Amino acid sequence: MTDALLKVENLTKSYQGVKAVQGISLAVAPGELLAMIGPNGAGKSSCFNMLNGQIRPDHGRISICGTETTGLTPERISRLGVGRTFQVAETFLSMTVRENVQLALQCARSGPLSPASFFGNLGRNFAAEAEALLELIGLKEQAGRSCRELPYGDVKRLELAIALAGDPKLLLMDEPAAGMATRERKLLMQLTSRIAKERRLAVLFTEHDMDIVFEHADRIIVLNRGQLIAEGSPADVRANQDVQAIYLGSGVLYKQEH
Repeated sequence: MTDALLKVENLTKSYQGVKAVQGISLAVAPGELLAMIGPNGAGKSSCFNMLNGQIRPDHGRISICGTETTGLTPERISRLGVGRTFQVAETFLSMTVRENVQLALQCARSGPLSPASFFGNLGRNFAAEAEALLELIGLKEQAGRSCRELPYGDVKRLELAIALAGDPKLLLMDEPAAGMATRERKLLMQLTSRIAKERRLAVLFTEHDMDIVFEHADRIIVLNRGQLIAEGSPADVRANQDVQAIYLGSGVLYKQEH
């Protein structure tokens, strides 16, 4: 994949002799949603944490936007154009929706300020840009509301706006639908897909909800015990016998219970 924004080659990581990730290679192109799935212990979290710079791989190479990032810190990787959302959404509950996005914009554009400096300028720093991001994700009407009062589905959408504040080229999403109601899950992933296509944003996400995966991913990779066992379109992965052997016992590959 010559135009890939993210390229991973032979990524490997062991913990005290246990091979968590074994020679994983993958690529994500602009505008593409790539889902990474697998049972617990498959190596998904280790892969994500290596891509984000939280842990260093034992072997392998990671390239983001044409720059090798293997072993770089999360801060340096973020500044190369990488955004991330987490399984449990993280926002400042005591701040308003708008203020959370303003703070993310400030950190992305100018670097962190001291608390006294930032809070002394609330209402002026990046207010227009924050409003535009909130309109993009459908939270403009909630801009002045405290995050503490938001339903969890709106908090997850706000986290997406915060991740987009740095104008990333690559977005890493760790179980974006976790904790959300069925309708909210679908709306969030529809929104993510639309933004990815419009902005030519490469998206790599993990997810346990197979309905979300097969409905919204352009391609899927499947890990098991640290190894990549399948890769392809949703239809190809659904028909893969190795994947069926992993998932068929619970029926989760074919029908997600809600």
